[in-house]
Amino acid sequence: MTLVIAEAGVNHNGDEALAFELVNVAHQAGADVVKFQTFKAKNLVTEEAGLADYQKNNLQSTESQLAMLSRLELPYDTHHALVNHCQSLGIEFLSTAFDEESLTFLVDDLGLKRLKIPSGELTNAPLVLAHARSGCDLIVSTGMATLSEIEMALGVIAFGFTSEGRAQPSVRAFEEAYGSEAGQQALKQKVTLLHCTTEYPAPMTDINLRAMDTLASSFGLPAGYSDHSEGITIPVAAAARGAVILEKHFTLDKNLEGPDHKASLEPCELSAMVCAIRQVEQALGDGVKRPMASEIKNKAVARKSLVAAKPIEAGESFTPANLTVKRPGTGVSPYCYWEMLGQSSGKAYSKGAFIDE
Repeated sequence: MTLVIAEAGVNHNGDEALAFELVNVAHQAGADVVKFQTFKAKNLVTEEAGLADYQKNNLQSTESQLAMLSRLELPYDTHHALVNHCQSLGIEFLSTAFDEESLTFLVDDLGLKRLKIPSGELTNAPLVLAHARSGCDLIVSTGMATLSEIEMALGVIAFGFTSEGRAQPSVRAFEEAYGSEAGQQALKQKVTLLHCTTEYPAPMTDINLRAMDTLASSFGLPAGYSDHSEGITIPVAAAARGAVILEKHFTLDKNLEGPDHKASLEPCELSAMVCAIRQVEQALGDGVKRPMASEIKNKAVARKSLVAAKPIEAGESFTPANLTVKRPGTGVSPYCYWEMLGQSSGKAYSKGAFIDE
């Protein structure tokens, strides 16, 4: 079953009431998880860092990343309240940490057992290592990454899972951990990779959904998909291709001010996506080709039997001229056609009568 993560991200705009409503919407849509983003802006970007192009377009602003992110921080107290609210509804709370202070808060204060490493932090080896040393299960997003970069990050993770706290991190140590039996076993037990195209919205021609299969085959790990495309077509296709996790941004209103709203689903779209994914899961089945219960009753109606193409006298030989195949399939199988040819009829048949010998 696909784990559906409804990505609230920063679409709360720093407003606690909006954050709570996003949880409600995710739950009502049938998502398994609602995910936020946890960060301290001062730990995340320099004062000079500019906005991405999509952020400039969505915000119609040239402000710094620091100014934007400072408005979008979610206070720690609000996190606690959101966790409690999620527990009361029966939906999992998840958040992405973008700095070590935030990671420590998520693990030590909130007690999360599952974490997500976002695409932008994949090459941030110290933060990746801190995630692994938390001991949590990890969802690793791979937007903008090459296979070699993903392998390097998995080496850091393998090292973090298997080494003692006093072990000295190094590129060589990461490579050795990745190549070890213990490292590979830890990765298989605790890591899921997400294919992702880091653009908002991601052009259809850049989705490259087959790369999800490449991740699974290259690293022997379960693979899913973090979607930034418009609409729900691609997430549903990803589920049909076997995504074990599906993540999608959502918002209360695409017209709200903020960097991610325009590339997010509105509540009705999120519900439609989850519904479609669950239908796909049912439709995938077990892969065994056999008559299904619902179709067995149609076999007799849809299939055919041997019938007389014209009147046949008793003792007359069956020929292509007097023997044909028609519905329903309640008589002799058409597979008997060739062995009947040339045989003498044991009785007389009227045109259209079932051959029963």
